[in-house]
Amino acid sequence: MTKTRSGWVTFAGVMLFIVGVLNVIYGIAAIADSSFFIQDQKYILSNLNTWGWVTLILGVLQLVAAFSLWAGHLYGRIIAIFAASLSALAALLSIPAYPFWSLAIFAIDIIVIYQVAVYGGAGYEDTPSPETTHAARRDAVL
Repeated sequence: MTKTRSGWVTFAGVMLFIVGVLNVIYGIAAIADSSFFIQDQKYILSNLNTWGWVTLILGVLQLVAAFSLWAGHLYGRIIAIFAASLSALAALLSIPAYPFWSLAIFAIDIIVIYQVAVYGGAGYEDTPSPETTHAARRDAVL
């Protein structure tokens, strides 16, 4: 028996990796008070620097989750759903800083959560090898 990887789980891992890299970049930019963020906004919990640190930490967690998901273990799926859920919440809370970016990240996180929750168990399934399939067909004919 050979093991195959589900295309949906691979897709979710790639999307999680991309969002993780972008969150790391945007977190660093927010910490450095970059000029493309909307300045002087009222935040729910704190200021732009704090949200930069939150985004940076979530981005690193998402990168870890993507590699853990690609490893194909149960913990990879749990970490992926947890990281995407936290990122979705943080994206909604950071709408004052960067509204369109936050909604885009939220949408991608929801897609990742759905793909991992529905197809996560299909990450590594045993598929019959060609020899086993041929033997099963031969036995069915007899």
